[in-house]
Amino acid sequence: MPPSAGAATDRVLETRARGGRPSTAYWTGFALVVGALAAAPLALPEFWQRFATEILIWGLLAMSSDLLIGYTGMVSFGHSAFFGLGMYGAATALLAVRPPNLWLALLTGLAAAAVVAVFVAFFSTRLRDIYFSIATFVFSQIFYVIIFTWTDVTGGENGLTFRQPPFSIPGLGSLAFTRTGLHWFVLAMVVASYLLLRRITQSPFGMVLQSIRENEPRTRAIGYHVERYKIVAVMLSGVFAGLAGALYAIQNKFAAPDFVLFLISGETVIFNVMGGMGTLVGPVAGAAFFLLMKEVLSRIFYEYYLIPVGIIFTMMVIFLPQGLLGFLRRRLNQ
Repeated sequence: MPPSAGAATDRVLETRARGGRPSTAYWTGFALVVGALAAAPLALPEFWQRFATEILIWGLLAMSSDLLIGYTGMVSFGHSAFFGLGMYGAATALLAVRPPNLWLALLTGLAAAAVVAVFVAFFSTRLRDIYFSIATFVFSQIFYVIIFTWTDVTGGENGLTFRQPPFSIPGLGSLAFTRTGLHWFVLAMVVASYLLLRRITQSPFGMVLQSIRENEPRTRAIGYHVERYKIVAVMLSGVFAGLAGALYAIQNKFAAPDFVLFLISGETVIFNVMGGMGTLVGPVAGAAFFLLMKEVLSRIFYEYYLIPVGIIFTMMVIFLPQGLLGFLRRRLNQ
């Protein structure tokens, strides 16, 4: 069987597997991983506890991007705009309302990212392949310039700083976040986002997205309005990226224009490639591996750490084209 046919067969099998009912082993493994992540802050030092929380947030951003890259076949370099607008939306709500409200901040961040996603989707989905990628890149740069220069509202290059809002339940009161409490809150949001994204990708809507990825002309020929599906996919992806941005802002108590720069989008694509596209879990693993690799190598090679990072990434692209999760699947199925 030629390589192209083999790859197509693998994708069909993966799609069918995702469409079936999950096994007991899957849910057992899922519960064990979530339990380990919940217990992690109780055993880790302060730095690594904070680092683990950040990995969860970046993993959520990677999952949101995977909805486009892995399931729809659209490589986006505009996720930094959604992520950054989620940050600034949450920051604006926390600075404007007293006392600061956690849920209002999250909703404002989601709304800001959703509005931007609708705008970007309306124009960029009219293009295909590399032209779509270039369009999303251009939009991310436009929003970066706006945020960087609109000093009165965004703080310019200094960004915005604010106090961390407490965790509150309407009618029951509020409680200030501890580091462990914030980690558990972020974990809950990421797990809920994963389950929702998983449901979306396994729904008929998700199957159409995968059909667009495999053969867009044929999907259009059998009667599906491809552009509408692409627009909704970009919007959903942007909303989840905005949620990641809002969570990052709440954790770090600031919003800065650097997070709207296209470099964030580039790293998000790297997370997907390293972990395994079209899996949802793979991009989270890719984010964890990439961030841990950067942290460890920066302590060894200092300012030259990007050289070994680039070498390792190149070797993975050559020898592990399916990413870490794809490699593990193949090894387990042997």
